[in-house]
Amino acid sequence: MNGYLADVAALARKDLQLELRARDTLPAMLLFVLATLVVFHFALPASAGDEPAYGLLWVALVFTALLGLSRAWAPETAAGALDGLVLAPADRSAIWLGKTIATLAFLAAAEIVALPAFALLFAPLDGAALAGVALASLGLCAVGTLVSAMAAAARGREVILPLLFLPLAIPLVVGGVGAGISEEPGRFLAFLGLYDAVFAILSWAAFEYVVTE
Repeated sequence: MNGYLADVAALARKDLQLELRARDTLPAMLLFVLATLVVFHFALPASAGDEPAYGLLWVALVFTALLGLSRAWAPETAAGALDGLVLAPADRSAIWLGKTIATLAFLAAAEIVALPAFALLFAPLDGAALAGVALASLGLCAVGTLVSAMAAAARGREVILPLLFLPLAIPLVVGGVGAGISEEPGRFLAFLGLYDAVFAILSWAAFEYVVTE
């Protein structure tokens, strides 16, 4: 188990170090999410209320995550390193887990900037809304890492990735919005937790088949 966790940590650290050197994914995510929120701020009528604003927040977060996922496997596919990772003497699910952790770190960094901007431009976020963001972000990265690996080796991956990812993200958007606006956020948080658990296990188990095919 210690060896497995060491492999996961090494893979996640590799992605984080590459991003610190190249700086081509995180700045794009930050710029996109801030620009989207500013545009929505001026496009949304002042009398619209908080409910549409929460929906727009999740539109911004989902497409920011999609932007990060579109670049998630770029270093491996460009350099042919994915074949080396698959052939390495390590559990292949560790590749998925390490990549998921790194992608979650990028998304969390974008959210650290986006959530205060949303509170400033639209409405404050309470504890339930923040918990919904955390749980939904975990699900977005867990599922998104798997489908981005499926799309990475395919032609037209820029089209295939959204087609695979967005339908799977819809339940997370529903749960995230519900946690922010509902008078009973607990059921939405429970739904998000269940979604995360089920799809994380499925993604972890299916990743070996995805990379070998």
